[in-house]
Amino acid sequence: MAATDVPLGAVAPVSAQSAQAAPGQGRPFAPPRYPRLRAGLATLGWSLASLGLFAGLWEALWALGFLNPLLLPPPHLFLADLPATLKYFDRSNRIGSRSEGGGVMPLLATIGWTTMRVTVGLVLGFVGGVLVGALLHYVRLFRNLVLPTVLLLAPISPVAWLPVAIFVFGIGDVPAIFLVFITLFFAIALTTSTQIAAVPVTYLNVARIMGADTRQTFFRVVLPAILPGLFMTLRLNLFAAWMVVLIAEAVGVGSGLGQIVSLARSTFNARLSFFTMAIIGLLGFSFDWALRQIQARMLWWIAPQGGGR
Repeated sequence: MAATDVPLGAVAPVSAQSAQAAPGQGRPFAPPRYPRLRAGLATLGWSLASLGLFAGLWEALWALGFLNPLLLPPPHLFLADLPATLKYFDRSNRIGSRSEGGGVMPLLATIGWTTMRVTVGLVLGFVGGVLVGALLHYVRLFRNLVLPTVLLLAPISPVAWLPVAIFVFGIGDVPAIFLVFITLFFAIALTTSTQIAAVPVTYLNVARIMGADTRQTFFRVVLPAILPGLFMTLRLNLFAAWMVVLIAEAVGVGSGLGQIVSLARSTFNARLSFFTMAIIGLLGFSFDWALRQIQARMLWWIAPQGGGR
């Protein structure tokens, strides 16, 4: 198969000559400079505007007396007393120490533990799901033996696996990582098998005519064809992964943001609860943004959709 950087079926890039002339006009057309930067700034601006509108509405309802500040404190209240809130992220303060602990470092450590569990679980679930999905499609014996079990286990909620994970792996990081893995694994495996079966036969025939072997056909034809569906499945299950890791941390598998949410619930600390929720929301948004950037660079031949970047 001849070496090429454009996956089979991808739209060829527009030539420089055609890009210089607007349709129906004789004068040259200058494309905008730094399109990625402009698009990124526009997305950032709209995101800040949306967040500001939500926070402003919240503050207005509080100012008009519709919200009880003890139950639904507005942003300026749960962000104002930040040093006192940050002390809850220091384990020494939670066990009764009189030290002046707290600050940014315990907060960053708490965020780091949760982020690590989500990241490792997503990577393992994605890679394992792709491998099993490919085997389900290409190996008939494996499909006949494994597919019924996959279809039986896939509908089970990841939260239902939590007692099993604690029984098998004990207390620690592994149960939380396992729950994130389960959240993504079955969806990716079934999506991979389905997407491979949906690859147009024309693509495969052209690859064979060009002399591609099995490995080249998979990595240069099949994989680029199924990646859009895999990325969509990954992004759809991203927020579910955050939910299950917080639940796992809340029941005591390890320190993390879920443990702080559980602490806020048990102490009826609304300010701590909303502060932690704001952090979780920002982390989830950041994860989704990072996945969109990776998707845009790996699937560069696909035109970006509205709101995709």
